Amino acid sequence: MIEVEQLAKSYGFAQALKGVSFTVQKGEVVGFLGPNGAGKSTTMKILTGYLLPTSGRASVAGHDVVADSVAARRCIGYLPETTPLYGEMRVDEYLRFCAEIRGIPADRQPGAIGRAVERCALQRVLGKNIIELSKGYKQRVGLAQAIVHEPPVLVLDEPTSGLDPNQIVEVRSLIEQLGKERTVILSTHYLQEVEKSCTRVIIVDRGRIVADGTQAQVTAAHGGSALRLRVRGPAEAVREQLQQMLPPSAPLTAEGGGDGVTTWRLGLPAASAAFPAVVAEQICRHGWQLLELAVERASLEDIFRQLTGRKAQEAVHA
Repeated sequence: MIEVEQLAKSYGFAQALKGVSFTVQKGEVVGFLGPNGAGKSTTMKILTGYLLPTSGRASVAGHDVVADSVAARRCIGYLPETTPLYGEMRVDEYLRFCAEIRGIPADRQPGAIGRAVERCALQRVLGKNIIELSKGYKQRVGLAQAIVHEPPVLVLDEPTSGLDPNQIVEVRSLIEQLGKERTVILSTHYLQEVEKSCTRVIIVDRGRIVADGTQAQVTAAHGGSALRLRVRGPAEAVREQLQQMLPPSAPLTAEGGGDGVTTWRLGLPAASAAFPAVVAEQICRHGWQLLELAVERASLEDIFRQLTGRKAQEAVHA
């Protein structure tokens, strides 16, 4: 449904995108994740026809976004970061206006608007002026205008930006429901949004894609797992035994404690389902006391921080 090939965009001497390539299949809900200034919004604006790329190409539902821009845009429902609303209009008037400019015939407009209203739960506010609505309801109206023409692809740019925690949950739930019916690409820097709503994640940083896959694939490729164990026994002897069991490059750290107890963390080798049991067996065979053993898996936040080089407080606001 979406195909991007070596997409680049420059603003004077500044390069916002540096050869971005990815595809999105029908029915996927893809989180396009990155810190501020990574190139997320630029990519979304090129896909939706708001910007021209400097080089490369992109297509939506088989239509080139430059050479066949109108056809590509017909296939897209777009919610930009700043919701495109007219505060002086009533909700029903605004949705009717959106249906008209989307080219929906007059006899089909009531049905199309009704379906969008029902999906976005706007029945209670149809007669209100948009300026009177809460930020959460304004986002719902923005989503309704994006789906009123029933597009096969939804492009959502920071859809929960500026919402309070309750509103975030409401809008996120709505996005999950919409994702069951169409292909969705969701641009965000909220990690929880991706973890809860998306079947796949693309991480972009400084104009380049640094990870692409399911959350499990990205974690396995970039974060892996670690084994934590607390052992009462001679630290140097335990270290020697653990090093013998690990590949030469595998990390091994120790944190001393009282009463002869040391906490060890070691990199978990790939395809190593049996490895924790082997470690436990060796510890006990030497007569040392194994107090705790646990597998620690890298989180999406860990991977994000590793790949983008940002501190959590700068990149995560959810």
